[in-house]
Amino acid sequence: MADFQQRDPRSPAFWDERFERNFTPWDKGGVPQALRDFAAGSGPLVTLIPGCGSAYELAFLVGQGWDATAIDFSPAAVAQGKHAAGEYAARVVEADFFAWQPERPLQLIYERAFLCAMPRAMWPQVAARWAQLLAPGALLAGFFFFDEAPKGPPFGISRAQLDDLLRADFDCLADDAVSDSIPVFAGKERWMAWRRR
Repeated sequence: MADFQQRDPRSPAFWDERFERNFTPWDKGGVPQALRDFAAGSGPLVTLIPGCGSAYELAFLVGQGWDATAIDFSPAAVAQGKHAAGEYAARVVEADFFAWQPERPLQLIYERAFLCAMPRAMWPQVAARWAQLLAPGALLAGFFFFDEAPKGPPFGISRAQLDDLLRADFDCLADDAVSDSIPVFAGKERWMAWRRR
């Protein structure tokens, strides 16, 4: 296990250190099948990918004709994301999720290891920001990590906690098993889609 100086995942420096040392066990190195299936059945959507990391999904979605933007507050993650996004690098932006403003109304926020990267005490802020950024009918879809381990990241959630977090503003439309998880998430994540009420 790498020895890191930065211990606070609320700080960009925490993530910079991990990207700079290439310690990214959450990085699949490609596009998950559930997102490919979702994109095939959903048509192009105006999409935000918060905490994008390497941003493989951005290049995939934009290549499918989607209007997607990927953001991260870690300069090292943004640099890696821009590299992975290739010709779509300008769509990878260094920004704070809690302050970033879309140029067009969002139709989708794609969740991939963003919520579980946040300390549990921040989850209500994340959920409130999702609700603020999405108009009624818009979607929150992606991967949710269910685990009881006290330490993180990744910080796992229980299904009851997730329901409590989202029930005021969202209805669950899909809750499916994931077949191609990476080891850190294996057997503990589900593909879910939620509609903003």
